[in-house]
Amino acid sequence: MTSKPTVAVLGAGGVGGLLAALLSRSGHRVICLVREATAHTLRGSGIEVRSRQFGGFTAAVEAATELCEPVDTCLITVKHTTLDAALTRVPREVLGDALVVPLLNGVEHPAILRARYRPDRVAPGVIRVESTCLRPDGAGPVVIEHDSPFVEIDLTAGTAPRPRIEALAANLTDAGTTARAVEDENGALWAKMAFLAPLALLTTRYRLPLGEARDRHREELESLVAETVAVSRACGAPADLTQTLARYDAFPPAMKSSMQRDAEAGRPLELDAIGGALLRAADRHHVPVPVTSRLVREIGAAHH
Repeated sequence: MTSKPTVAVLGAGGVGGLLAALLSRSGHRVICLVREATAHTLRGSGIEVRSRQFGGFTAAVEAATELCEPVDTCLITVKHTTLDAALTRVPREVLGDALVVPLLNGVEHPAILRARYRPDRVAPGVIRVESTCLRPDGAGPVVIEHDSPFVEIDLTAGTAPRPRIEALAANLTDAGTTARAVEDENGALWAKMAFLAPLALLTTRYRLPLGEARDRHREELESLVAETVAVSRACGAPADLTQTLARYDAFPPAMKSSMQRDAEAGRPLELDAIGGALLRAADRHHVPVPVTSRLVREIGAAHH
């Protein structure tokens, strides 16, 4: 029996903490790359998961402030707002042949990673999950609250070796997620963007969970989705207006976007990675996006 691949996880927040715990629980050696204080906590008490899907469990992980040995895969799960600073924890020369798998919001980060690491090892993915890191005061474990009854991951084999992407998808599925390898990187990133941007902008602008936002601001939601789908298509990615809107209506009314949670907690917003990237793509392709522009402007002014 071959031993399972070693996985480094950059960041131990809602997404990184959940994946690190699931992979550890299924027998992988997991190294979380985090700040010293978080590393100390993780070494002492691991990651506690409270999940609708997986129940409650605690997983032991290793923790370091910087990668100092080769691994098979490095999952990049920090927010775009901290990406540059966080990447100093992953030196290029140590990473070697490892797959670099960013699971970030937005569409501009793959270029940043390919400029820094081996372009033929960067395999951007998208994750659909509602998961939050609750940082307890003082001692005690890092607690991950996983609210969605799913963890769906699409891994793209755009420039990386497909067999390795498929093996990683199998390992992630084995750990409890629903993961698959897909061919079209651009399509996968924009499919996520077409759903995420309207959700993030609308819920953050009006400080409402999805249910109230979609009811009270239906017209704006429809305009945001139409604009995002138009940009997505201009960028060469298929996107379906009716299907995207139907997904909003299927989601639980209490759902909040991660940007909205960041706004409520006074954290920096991924406004540029999501809204800004969308506006830049719209500008490049001369697609009018008046509602998106206004919401990005208003959120920016409110959180300046």
